[in-house]
Amino acid sequence: MTFSVQVKVMPLKDLLDPQGKAVMGGLNNLGLKGINDVRVGKHITLQVDAANEDEAKKIAEDATKKLLANPVMEYFEISVN
Repeated sequence: MTFSVQVKVMPLKDLLDPQGKAVMGGLNNLGLKGINDVRVGKHITLQVDAANEDEAKKIAEDATKKLLANPVMEYFEISVN
């Protein structure tokens, strides 16, 4: 069976997010008010062939730990649809 797996990768909350700061500056330059912080991350969709949802999540977690996320600078969340 094929599962659609969503992987959300974000910078760790304690680390500076230079891309988010740049976007924040751009929003301020455009006169957009009321936005207090911006964090920029990645949303990755994987189509995973697996016997069940748990196996699909395990495969996606393995791929994320090995390639998609840097655990020193990022955290990730996985959901299976």
